[in-house]
Amino acid sequence: MDRLAAMTAFVTVAELHGFSAAAKRLRLSPPAVTRLVAALEEQLSIRLLQRTTRSVTLTDAGTRYLERARRILADVADAERSARAEHNDPTGRMVVTAPAVFGRCEVAPLVCDFLTRHPAVTCELTLADRMVNLVEEGIDIAVRIGVLEDSSLLARVVGATRRVVVASPAYLAKHKRPRSLDDLRAHSLIQFTSLSPTPEWRFRSNGDEQRIPVTPQLVTNSADAAIEHAERGGGLAIVLGYQVREMVKTGRLEVVLTKYEPPPLPIQLVYVSNRHYSANIRAFIEMTVATRNWRFVEF
Repeated sequence: MDRLAAMTAFVTVAELHGFSAAAKRLRLSPPAVTRLVAALEEQLSIRLLQRTTRSVTLTDAGTRYLERARRILADVADAERSARAEHNDPTGRMVVTAPAVFGRCEVAPLVCDFLTRHPAVTCELTLADRMVNLVEEGIDIAVRIGVLEDSSLLARVVGATRRVVVASPAYLAKHKRPRSLDDLRAHSLIQFTSLSPTPEWRFRSNGDEQRIPVTPQLVTNSADAAIEHAERGGGLAIVLGYQVREMVKTGRLEVVLTKYEPPPLPIQLVYVSNRHYSANIRAFIEMTVATRNWRFVEF
């Protein structure tokens, strides 16, 4: 039995939740993948996967073994990369995804610079505010804002952004400027659902999280629409700092309730563990760190 091939088959089946999908990814037949995983289970004398006619799930032992197998395969990939010489130039296709506004304002220019520096690379850039599954959708690297919940992914923190409440000077001139969270009840509110999917806004007060129920006048999944309505005097909006930094600097919007802001959210480059040492990903991360300042915490 090729132990590494068997481990790769097991990890792929676990990540894609099926033998057929894993076989397609590995360019093997489903029976070949089944034999590899069965041989690995026999070698270990444990059952790693629970199979039914409709699903494939990890056993408790399989869950524990999965993380170890991922680390081993990453170490092997590291050794192979070193043996092949680290100066390999990025080449081939790379798929990048990012949130819509951040992608348009920050990531798209970065991708343009990257392709200019590495003309042998072709890139597909997808901008979407939904949570994209990197494995299932073949994503090489994702820009994500917020705490990473999927522990199977690797991440490099490359910045941070505040969550701010903003309003136009004209709106604040007509209404009492909010000084406390209780004051929100007297204001027109604009809800950006990608940041606040439920009708409540989250703040920090005396070290504790405070959830304030809200009844917004406008609800939208578009940051641009929420910000434009706020800029036109439509009310208070809670958005990410990078989305309004220039408007705050030029006086078109003002930040309020700053003492209740929650901690800044990390901006991260996220990628799948078995692609950790791709020359494209390594070069993209290095270029981001060297050429971008994505700390949107001071206006």
